[in-house]
Amino acid sequence: MNTIKPKIIAHRVKQGLNRIDNIKNIIAVSSGKGGVGKSTTAINLAVALAKTGLNIGVLDTDIYGPSIPKLVGQESYKPEVSPNNKFTPLDVHDIKVMSFGFLVDRNQATIWRGSIVNKALEQMLFDTEWGELDILILDLPPGTGDIQLTMGQKFPITASVVVTTPQDIALIDVGKSIAMFEKLSIPCLGVVENMAVHTCSNCGHQEHIFGNGAIDKIKEIYNLDKLVSLPLDMNICTNSENGTPTALKTENALGIIYNELANKVIENLAKLPKDYSTLIPKVQAV
Repeated sequence: MNTIKPKIIAHRVKQGLNRIDNIKNIIAVSSGKGGVGKSTTAINLAVALAKTGLNIGVLDTDIYGPSIPKLVGQESYKPEVSPNNKFTPLDVHDIKVMSFGFLVDRNQATIWRGSIVNKALEQMLFDTEWGELDILILDLPPGTGDIQLTMGQKFPITASVVVTTPQDIALIDVGKSIAMFEKLSIPCLGVVENMAVHTCSNCGHQEHIFGNGAIDKIKEIYNLDKLVSLPLDMNICTNSENGTPTALKTENALGIIYNELANKVIENLAKLPKDYSTLIPKVQAV
């Protein structure tokens, strides 16, 4: 069966920022705290989007703990520098990937102040040969600190996706992420509920070991869509450890969920105000 490629155009970014010419949209994947599966969700979302025929990139902005190289099975990749002094991103699984983890020894601790980190992130965004992208996925560091705030202020982010787990206590953390994006005038496309239910690998029995109902409270309080619910499944863990994103396996139940996530992101992105300046030919001075 042939896949119909969705039509993606550029959407507006916050006032005072200019969209990057070759990148139509930037979507930040965020979480209120670490350990909720944000990076796994980000890379699988990117792969699922690419499977629709879109041109997709991923920028791993978690300088203190970059996970993306491991998740794509390319920890030893070292980007070359092009003649115009730009990084060459990793091309894997039909997506382009750039990570600070490609630039340093993986066992080396990064002890940098925020100002240095922000400059490094700006360089990775603006000085990477992305080519023409429909969507660039930003894998943000967990939390709502200075780095996330600065990126929201300086990066032309189109929208965000927030990842959470089902516990009631997650309401506190996810609320901070949502509030940060609201303050930065960055719309949120919705919430991904990760580890929603545990599936036994032996018998298939499902149990809500982290509780149930928090995602409904998030929807009620913040008026946000639940994009998908993902199970706590051993296959996702195994695939991540092997550097093979689960979204590549489109024929199984987990791959179908990631495909649904990609479709909902595309659908909600299409509802945002458009940037029609990209459709106007640029006039160059003679």
